[in-house]
Amino acid sequence: MAITASMVKELRDSTGAGMMDAKKALTETDGDMDAAVDWLRTKGLAKAAKKSGRVAAEGLVAVVVDGGKGVAVEVNSETDFVGKNAEFQEMVSGIARTALGVSDIEALKAADMGGKPVADVITDKIATIGENMSVRRMSAIEGDAVVSYVHNAAAPGMGKIGVLVAQSGGDEAFGKQVAMHIAAVNPAALSEEGMDPAVIEKEKQVQMDIARESGKPEQVIEKMIIGRMKKFVAESTLLNQQFVVNPDLTVGEAAKEAGATISGFVRLEVGEGIEKKEEDFASEVAKAVQG
Repeated sequence: MAITASMVKELRDSTGAGMMDAKKALTETDGDMDAAVDWLRTKGLAKAAKKSGRVAAEGLVAVVVDGGKGVAVEVNSETDFVGKNAEFQEMVSGIARTALGVSDIEALKAADMGGKPVADVITDKIATIGENMSVRRMSAIEGDAVVSYVHNAAAPGMGKIGVLVAQSGGDEAFGKQVAMHIAAVNPAALSEEGMDPAVIEKEKQVQMDIARESGKPEQVIEKMIIGRMKKFVAESTLLNQQFVVNPDLTVGEAAKEAGATISGFVRLEVGEGIEKKEEDFASEVAKAVQG
């Protein structure tokens, strides 16, 4: 029986197996879908599907720099314990290096890594390690020079927060200080021009509502809002923030003193924006014992 791409996709979707494994299973079973599922189960290759619905909010961010290009990749797992696993770390490092040659997350999932698409490498690792995993995000940056920094490093080039700074002029030591500032303060954008207009408008509305609660006249409120929004933008944008290394200067002023121009940055933090399910294992065990 001819094995079609749609058959392979159907089997992959139902079992979580890799593309080549799904194709082999269908070939071995002459296209019998149920038999192919059983074949994958006997080989231990369908286990990943059972884990695919579980929340993966831990893991690692890896950063790689090659000349004037840097890339940061977030790979999630279910528990922090797996982030300390050497096998997982090796996979994450390989995925980050692969990301240097692609433009977005979908291209990364499809990119070849050791003879398999990255998506299949992840699926295989789910089966062997026993936790749900995902390549969640990647972000690349280019510049005359790119400096990287990893906070809470679990291994070289990977940890809980990964930062890349693109700059011209200055030196690597200054770029590292800026990267550490970004890791700590988490600016929303490089400058006001890079901020999301929707974010600015939302904050403006919030500040207007707060000001109106005071009962002041509208013309007074308008002047109050100008000052408050100027402060909001300054606190939200990298170049206008007080530099953690020297609070007497803004980051922009410090860059000028260092002879550097910062053109952009990337900051990825593990699990950022993922709703984590809080689990009380002690209570669960106690209930099980009592029950």
